[in-house]
Amino acid sequence: MNHKAGFVNIIGNPNVGKSTLMNAFIGEKLSIITSKAQTTRHRILGIVNGDDFQMVLSDTPGIIKPAYEMQESMMDFVKSAFDDADVLIYMVEIGEKELKDEAFFNRITNSTIPVLLLLNKIDKSDQDQLEAQVQLWAAKVPNAEIMAVSALEGFGVREVFDRIIELLPESPPFYPKDQLTDKPERFFVNEIIREKILMHYKKEIPYAVEIDTEEFFEEDDIIRMRSVIMVERETQKGIIIGHKGSALKRVGVEARKDLEKFFGKQVHLELYVKVNKNWRSNQRQLKRFGYNQ
Repeated sequence: MNHKAGFVNIIGNPNVGKSTLMNAFIGEKLSIITSKAQTTRHRILGIVNGDDFQMVLSDTPGIIKPAYEMQESMMDFVKSAFDDADVLIYMVEIGEKELKDEAFFNRITNSTIPVLLLLNKIDKSDQDQLEAQVQLWAAKVPNAEIMAVSALEGFGVREVFDRIIELLPESPPFYPKDQLTDKPERFFVNEIIREKILMHYKKEIPYAVEIDTEEFFEEDDIIRMRSVIMVERETQKGIIIGHKGSALKRVGVEARKDLEKFFGKQVHLELYVKVNKNWRSNQRQLKRFGYNQ
């Protein structure tokens, strides 16, 4: 039997639906999804296996102009997505007209590998707008194959999935067939907690936060975790904790419920908050949290 395998890397501006698409392909919630930009900070691999194929999907941070060291590292993850892709997915949303970084855009238009340009969120458009957008992007990215989708509603997702398999090169699998991702369990604990913070806090708070799961002990019927929420300033620590600890408790309760779904067993989660000044601009701290690798 001929076997296909390859790396399928998803890039685009912030909040266009990259994580939603990858999770739809995988059937598992590996990338956190919120309505806020810059939700994805790392390059996250999700692996989809079939009898005769292995699709290694890569969700990347949204393309931005970096303002500090952490964002520089995030854009390095995007750059690396060009280096090993067998199929490149460039995702845009209805109404969008340009990529925020011209250098990235030039790499897409000059790509020698197959490019699928996915026009997402078409459930928010009408036929005339859709046709105009298809013409716009066909002129901008003539080397791309354009497909219209709604990742959230599932429209067109199966067609894109099947097209990717057609484009994958013949190859043995790169990972064991029962592997879902390249990230360790603690990474997903951190991401689930960070998602709750993105959902419940405003302004700068979610972007000044990093999570460090210091303890992860799995027993037969329960997983015991101890995670620290890092912030940059004392005032942020107070906001995270809230009046009499109410805000932190809400994060903990919601995160625990999602963690129990993710791991399929009971979870005991302890949350603490610490100040780690200017960690987003500290190379040593960034390396500790998995950036600049």
